[in-house]
Amino acid sequence: MDTARFDAQGLCSRKLWQLVNTPADKKVSDNELAEAIAELTTRRHYLAQLQESGKLR
Repeated sequence: MDTARFDAQGLCSRKLWQLVNTPADKKVSDNELAEAIAELTTRRHYLAQLQESGKLR
């Protein structure tokens, strides 16, 4: 049983950005990816890069 919970708020913006740019073959869930993008958006960090990459809706 996996009890580890992904906490986007506990990571720095740089680590979140690295997570968002993790290759698809790595095991990053869609939920974790969405949380990382939402946290970066809340912090207003990397907004231009998120828009350019098409990850910001």
